[in-house]
Amino acid sequence: MRYIISGKNLDITEGLRSAVTEKLGKLERYFTPDTEVYVTLSVEKERQKIEVTIPVKGNIIRSEQSSTDMYVSIDLVEEVIERQLRKYKNKLVARQQGGGNFQKEFLEKEVDDQEVKIIRSKKFDIKPMYPEDACVQMELLGHNFFAFVNAETDDISVVYKRKGGTYGIMEPDR
Repeated sequence: MRYIISGKNLDITEGLRSAVTEKLGKLERYFTPDTEVYVTLSVEKERQKIEVTIPVKGNIIRSEQSSTDMYVSIDLVEEVIERQLRKYKNKLVARQQGGGNFQKEFLEKEVDDQEVKIIRSKKFDIKPMYPEDACVQMELLGHNFFAFVNAETDDISVVYKRKGGTYGIMEPDR
């Protein structure tokens, strides 16, 4: 695996670099050698945060963990990614898709993880509105996200609440 490690408000020391490559190196058994792993280490106030993104065949495996110690954050993120990989593997096997960046041994090994089950489905009217109006509607409903048709682009978009009381918007990339 190829590691692309960057830092925000933080200098990447050789110790941090080796801790990341050693801990995330445990994931090498799942991926082909040409898989790229994007790692961003950052410091926000008292929080030491790590973000790991691994693009795999049209999907992204991603985890973001923070704690008061960067080395603890690195340990946490590795555990979460391994759990995500087991779930993703079950999805691949169930749909009999190709493995992309995964090694054949990983895909062929049995895993006892539970399958994702959708327990509730909801239908709702969707009307064009501006992102600011969608944020207000989301707040009125008490939700953390809200799907809507963007009146500016006519695309289906999602606004979501971020940490710190700010908002984000997800739109299709065209």
